[in-house]
Amino acid sequence: MAEQKLQLPVSISGKNAWDVAREISLSAGEILLDWWPKSKEVSDKGQNDIVTNVDRECEAHIREALASHFPEHGIFGEEEKGDDPTTGWTWIIDPIDGTQNYAWGIPCFSIVIALAKDGEVVAGVNFDPINSEMFHAARGKGAFLNDQKIKVSEISNFEDVIMVTDPAYGPVAGTTDTLQMLRKIWPSLKTARMIGSSALSISYVAAGRMDIFVHHRLQPYDQAAGLILMEEAGGLVTDREGTRAQLYSDGLIASSSIIHQQFMEITKHLQWRKPSSRSLNPRER
Repeated sequence: MAEQKLQLPVSISGKNAWDVAREISLSAGEILLDWWPKSKEVSDKGQNDIVTNVDRECEAHIREALASHFPEHGIFGEEEKGDDPTTGWTWIIDPIDGTQNYAWGIPCFSIVIALAKDGEVVAGVNFDPINSEMFHAARGKGAFLNDQKIKVSEISNFEDVIMVTDPAYGPVAGTTDTLQMLRKIWPSLKTARMIGSSALSISYVAAGRMDIFVHHRLQPYDQAAGLILMEEAGGLVTDREGTRAQLYSDGLIASSSIIHQQFMEITKHLQWRKPSSRSLNPRER
């Protein structure tokens, strides 16, 4: 884990960034719950990717609230994009992680709000309003589920592992490689799950509910809170080559260090482990 000496910034209201993120996630959760039983406007925005009117309303609310507390900070979100999340103090937000679940009435989705300094995440919140579960962490302060400290699973044998993953967005090869990887390692697993929310999947691993999360490629807003949750919960989170994960990592593997080591050995010859050819960061294309 990289050392982080930075103090969390304090808002113009006198509250620290960690507290502000938690407060705003609660109010954003009220928007999602208010719309939950209602019909939503759903439209396509990419291959296997949708957006609803609630995504846009919720992101606008979060942006306005963050700007009122930290007017000098950048903001990068799923729907409106915005400032470079690798430069300066920048908030990274996903108003609904698991939009397809939310749109079709499946109660598995969350709100992500994270703060990064020059690309290093220093605080993160992942709030599940349906279950009133808030996963949150700050650098050097630990990781929590509501008020209880959390840590990654202590399972040491891969045959006892519960793996969680999700299909990849974009080119079908990412999902195909993931399914092929699961097929190859299935005899070595206890079981596997796909729940439709990468943010919640990472949070569940950080809380020890599941043992490893793998994904072909995620966007910064999908994984920002998860990066700090995992490290503060005593876990390891890397790209597919085993390098410490960053906002634009090529693939994601999140687990305890011992399960991570076993996964890397079991999958070392599989297609899933080969580097992707295109950076997610638009500034590197």
